[in-house]
Amino acid sequence: MKVSSLLHLFLLIICVPALAAPLGDAGIQYAPEWAGIPPQRVIQHTAGDGEALVKAVAALLPGDQLVLPAGTYSVGRMWDVGISGTAEAPVWIVAEKGARVVLTRPDGKQNVLNIGQGAPVHHLCVRGVEITGGSHGLRLHQCSEVWVDQCHIHHTGSVCLSANSADTRRLFLTRNHLHHGGGHGEGMYLGGNNGTHVMSESVIALNHVHDCKGDQGDGIEVKQGSWGNLVAENDIHDTQYPCITVYGTAGRPVNVIERNLCRRSGDHCIQVQGEAIVRNNVLIGAVGSGLASTDHQGKTLNLQVVHNTIINTGHAFSGGSWNARAGMVLANNILYSRDKNAVHFANGGEGVSISGNIVVGAGPRPGTTPGRGLEDFAGLSWDAESHDATPAPLAPFDKADAAWLTRADFHGKPRTTPTSGALAR
Repeated sequence: MKVSSLLHLFLLIICVPALAAPLGDAGIQYAPEWAGIPPQRVIQHTAGDGEALVKAVAALLPGDQLVLPAGTYSVGRMWDVGISGTAEAPVWIVAEKGARVVLTRPDGKQNVLNIGQGAPVHHLCVRGVEITGGSHGLRLHQCSEVWVDQCHIHHTGSVCLSANSADTRRLFLTRNHLHHGGGHGEGMYLGGNNGTHVMSESVIALNHVHDCKGDQGDGIEVKQGSWGNLVAENDIHDTQYPCITVYGTAGRPVNVIERNLCRRSGDHCIQVQGEAIVRNNVLIGAVGSGLASTDHQGKTLNLQVVHNTIINTGHAFSGGSWNARAGMVLANNILYSRDKNAVHFANGGEGVSISGNIVVGAGPRPGTTPGRGLEDFAGLSWDAESHDATPAPLAPFDKADAAWLTRADFHGKPRTTPTSGALAR
């Protein structure tokens, strides 16, 4: 299955929780529909300086693939990629197989690479390059149908990857490795603050994001008003702010956060305002709450938290603004707190649908069943050094509410029995 349109993405998010088959060498299951189209012309770039690379990129036409040999390409001026392909003839900028291709600049006065700053860019793939230094590592501006895949972005002066200066649509940010951003320190900053710019219908999947320790340091942050996005199967750890922060959609189609592994956050593992489905995530070892939800640039409403495994010394789940809000569901989760509440509603939980949860710790008890502790898992520790959330044979997880049962689990494995938590037995 490929993500090909708003309707297709909506069906993928709402109706088809099972993972689709990979796309093989043409791409991955989270790729754009044009992923398998072969290039019409392959251009082998010859090693040279950064200016030669800028000129080679600017000369690309729809259907071209530019293959970059190993080397470090430093560009001292502002570099904005403004080329576009078409759905039938995308443009590809790729590292040669096995080659280390480094894009950088001599100072932090500009971003290393901008795409779409001067004019809209679409149907472009950047794959396999390393980006380091500069201000932002990679900044996406007026972009749609842009695929950033298997890139390594690290030790930047500010955020590693951003899309917060223009509206963006159908971005595909997949299999990237992001770490050690400077300044505010986010791995990804997507959408503008207070909805000034919106990212929609995009896929952020299979990324490894870690060591986000700047002034703030979210792993992946999706801002207010951004909608219809899928944040899936990312491995995020050692962040100063939440591993994943997602705001609301301002009434547009919901965001989906699923099958992510989030651990060792200096704040919360996941923080979600609302208008989202949060399912099949494994969250371990936050200084704050495993999963926190409260008003922030918008009201908390229409939020489903289902089939997550949340293990924390502090609160496992904390809903600060869930009281008497529409569409609030807390179902089929494993919520274990060593020292505080398994379920915590700071201002009340009136009207919340609560069922099928397995709990250890204090907090409200309706809709919950006691668990035993970490012995319920194959290999978990409170500090997340061990994070195998596979249910142990005797774990009492067979209390899931069939009304909120997902058809597949954290690994995409079908659920044959109604078990709570992210992983099926």
